[in-house]
Amino acid sequence: MSKPIIGVTPLWDEERQSVWMLPEYLDAIRAVGGIPVILPLTADNEDRQKLIATVDGILLTGGPDVSPERYGETDRTGLVKTCPKRDTLEVMVLKEALQVDKPVLGICRGIQLLNAALGGTLWQDLPSEHPSEIVHRQSAPYENPTHCVVLSGPLKDLTGKSEIKVNSRHHQAVKAVSQLLTPMAFSPDNLVEAVYMRDKRFVWAVQWHPEYLYKKDPDASAIFEALIKSCRA
Repeated sequence: MSKPIIGVTPLWDEERQSVWMLPEYLDAIRAVGGIPVILPLTADNEDRQKLIATVDGILLTGGPDVSPERYGETDRTGLVKTCPKRDTLEVMVLKEALQVDKPVLGICRGIQLLNAALGGTLWQDLPSEHPSEIVHRQSAPYENPTHCVVLSGPLKDLTGKSEIKVNSRHHQAVKAVSQLLTPMAFSPDNLVEAVYMRDKRFVWAVQWHPEYLYKKDPDASAIFEALIKSCRA
């Protein structure tokens, strides 16, 4: 079968005014039989729609905080760092992908963007708003898991496990879950760590970083494999 093309949302360097990408996202997609393509940071409707029609699936990557305005709030902590260009692009890309039932995988910021775009809210700063002994913002190396998550639903079915170890590098997280999403993983301090959409072919998002784990961790690789499999279905 032909390799599915996965549109990868870009990272943005404000200082250099340039698009960039962490190679781990691209490498993980290639490793499971996909072709990663970095999407341009454009708000042009016609160009974006043509790109969405061209790719077989979407990967929403990690990155800066989602603007609180996306979920009806203001920055109440003074610690929120956003990228409005990415918010605009990714919300548009997500909604267009959902309209035509394209598979979508969100990672870290990706789960937060998905939840906010669909009517949920976020913890703006976990250390101040949701204190915990769990390390949610670990130091390098990022391929070392730091805490466990308890699985349910399709993620439990995929791995065949009720609990796995994950890495963690974030200071925001899902707070109120969108009514369109269903949790499928929780951390020991009761943070939502993964969600999915029941009525779509494949819309999954995880709070951890499987792109750093996939080489040594079959459970992390299986998440990318599930994305590619859904693109071929």
